[in-house]
Amino acid sequence: MAEHTEQVTATPNRRTAAEVRATVLKVLAGLVRWAGLIVVVVLVIRVVLTVGGANPANGITSFITSWSDRFAWGFKDLFTPTDGKLRVLVNYGLAALCWLVVSSILVRIIRGIAG
Repeated sequence: MAEHTEQVTATPNRRTAAEVRATVLKVLAGLVRWAGLIVVVVLVIRVVLTVGGANPANGITSFITSWSDRFAWGFKDLFTPTDGKLRVLVNYGLAALCWLVVSSILVRIIRGIAG
């Protein structure tokens, strides 16, 4: 009796379109989370530097100030107390909180779509 041998061919590990889409969306969710976190950190550092009385002519302070102004959008002059430190604390703090909430909501939506 002849010996019967089965030839096993390895199939490449192929991912379905749904798996690829889910992976891409999860990566996108991670990028959105990190981007939101970086913006929040920049805004919080601005508040700390201002309330702490950092030298506005310092390179680090001016760098953070320029970037935080870009991220604060309509919050920069939302409240106008006479004390400049309080103004930055309230407006930039509120902007940071808004970025945190919006980025978290976007991450949840993206992850929900990813499945």
